[in-house]
Amino acid sequence: MRRLRGGAAVAAVLMCAVSVAGCKEQVTGSDSGSGAGSGSGGAGATAGGGAGSGGAALAAAESLTVKGRAPKTGYDREKFGSAWADTDSNSCDTRDDILKRDLEEVKFTGGACKVSYGVLESDPYSGKDVTYRRGSSKVDIDHVVALSDAWQKGAKYWDAGKRIALANDPLNLLAVDASTNRSKGDGDTATWLPPNKGYRCTYVAAQVAVKKKYELWVTAAEKSAMEKVLETCPAQKLPTGGNPTKAPERFHAG
Repeated sequence: MRRLRGGAAVAAVLMCAVSVAGCKEQVTGSDSGSGAGSGSGGAGATAGGGAGSGGAALAAAESLTVKGRAPKTGYDREKFGSAWADTDSNSCDTRDDILKRDLEEVKFTGGACKVSYGVLESDPYSGKDVTYRRGSSKVDIDHVVALSDAWQKGAKYWDAGKRIALANDPLNLLAVDASTNRSKGDGDTATWLPPNKGYRCTYVAAQVAVKKKYELWVTAAEKSAMEKVLETCPAQKLPTGGNPTKAPERFHAG
């Protein structure tokens, strides 16, 4: 994985068929001059709109459907299936897949799945280096579009397969500093942005990409906030890739 320093940090995911296993190599997902980082890479893969195209993220943000936030009534994490289900069938759970993708100096325990150690170099949210140790982790795997936020903007009405897919899609997952991530909660772009300003364009582009892929709506305030950020980096590309929007039939949600 390559991480660009000096403001352009972290990762657009290269998609290996359906699985993220083995997709360690990453590329940057932004051409903007604002110092934005990359896509999912946390969230995201190759830039959308074709090679050399600009403004894909802003155009996608402008195309999102605007509605009011639905009630949170009925939300439960179990509605999105068991945490870190192996939906890509690579025999590793999703959390370890993302750790393996986003960390450097990775070490394993009991094979090539369970990550026991790694370094999150230039954490996208805080900009600092964070060491991961299994069992006492300072690294979270963040849902770039929080599951509760998704529930209130369309996911409440989906079938279980689509909700499980969203919860385990590499496009929507990013290894980040745990303490910084806890301040986010289920915030959207209107209520929370990474303290690391150099990553904000990439972060917002990733949220836009997930919402567009899964046909989630946004509130008027959220859309305005997305456009405000992306207007500062008009050449920001749109992350793509990740897993299918429906999990295999063998997975079930509560």
